[in-house]
Amino acid sequence: MQREETNQYQMTIDFKKEVKFNSGYIIGISFISALGGYLFGFDFAVISGALPFLRKEFALDPVWEGFLTGSLALGCIVGCIIAGRIAEKYGRKPGLMVAAFIFAVSSLGIAFSTGLTYFIILRFAAGIGVGMASMLCPMYIAEISPAQVRGRNVAINQLTVVLGILITNLCNYFLADSGDNAWRWMFGLGTVPAAVFLLGVIALPESPRWLIKAGRHTDAEKVLYKIGSEGFVTSTQQAIEKSLSGVKKQSYRAVFEKSVRPAVLIGITLAVFQQFCGINVVFNYTSTIFASVGSSLNQQLFETVSIGIVNLVFTLLAMWQVDKLGRKPLMLIGSLGLSIFYIVLAYLLQNHLAAGLVSIFVLLAISTYALSLAPITWVLISEIFPNKIRGAASTVAIVSLWAAYFILVFTFPILAKVLGTYGPFYMYAVICFLGFLFVLKKVRETKGQTLEELEENLVRH
Repeated sequence: MQREETNQYQMTIDFKKEVKFNSGYIIGISFISALGGYLFGFDFAVISGALPFLRKEFALDPVWEGFLTGSLALGCIVGCIIAGRIAEKYGRKPGLMVAAFIFAVSSLGIAFSTGLTYFIILRFAAGIGVGMASMLCPMYIAEISPAQVRGRNVAINQLTVVLGILITNLCNYFLADSGDNAWRWMFGLGTVPAAVFLLGVIALPESPRWLIKAGRHTDAEKVLYKIGSEGFVTSTQQAIEKSLSGVKKQSYRAVFEKSVRPAVLIGITLAVFQQFCGINVVFNYTSTIFASVGSSLNQQLFETVSIGIVNLVFTLLAMWQVDKLGRKPLMLIGSLGLSIFYIVLAYLLQNHLAAGLVSIFVLLAISTYALSLAPITWVLISEIFPNKIRGAASTVAIVSLWAAYFILVFTFPILAKVLGTYGPFYMYAVICFLGFLFVLKKVRETKGQTLEELEENLVRH
């Protein structure tokens, strides 16, 4: 077994055995797992480019436009529930493989949709794959990553999300001139990353924490030796076994036991806040927002590309700072910053000011979100729950996230028609300020602690 790799992280633990981490291997398997995030990003972005064509193809009114967009989230809710069961019974790896397969088949099916009902059913199916990946990818990465780099590694999942958004927006932009059936190509291209993800997952090891929980200690030890040195293997095994002591079977009832309830409620609130902060309205309804200030279709699609680039740059910045500055400071900066930028954006839209000014504040909001709520929420959800309920608690939190996403994107076209495009952004500004107060009072810093140490500090005290 190789333990002398370059670029290794080192530390000394209490019993004086040197701990080394095979950083190249850890980053490699984290990136492969995080390809599931690309699927997430693809479906977020593809609808924005396709909506101008879908409105014409299916004669959509505001209600059906919102439901068509949000049908992905309904599938995601089902996907999270399925993923939780598969992850606990069969392991994280089989769940990732199922997610990739479902997404590949549904993407191809959407491209050949013959009617609105057929389209929505297949978008719902795609949501099942996205929902499974959105839950399992951060969980898997958190479980195979040493504490010192866990935040950065889980944020890799968000990096692939924004890469999916950027690349998809570029494809949408170049496909827009290919005729009325451009949307079919936009959706059909999702089959390619799904197939790549499926092939990559086959090479992944199973989560050592799940293996130990399943009683497969020898298999877990083999995986841990690939990740780090003997000192790391020994300390990690002992910590996992201690955290699982007395645990027989995970249940959703256990998620709301008094001892873990505070951590679970924080996780649910953060998940809902990440959606109700409103930013995914900007991602999904870019064309609607810029059409309200007179932008052409070409300009609308170009704005989606600009959004994708800014999103990528600030996600990289978040990955650099998450294990340095910490989770809580970034969440505070993000929630307060979004509140301010939304007020200005709403004013600009209300008074039909220049599209260039609108673009500036849209990009400021995107950069703030990418630096904070986007990656940090997933990091916190992946690490604040105890080992014994992590799968079930993650399911509950992420189901809440997708339910909030459905409400957000379903209601925006309706609210925009009633209040004007600007109206909902005043609401999102208030929500972001309330989120700032919640993070300030309720969320504790988690950087630099093992999952087992977090369990000790956050739950048992």
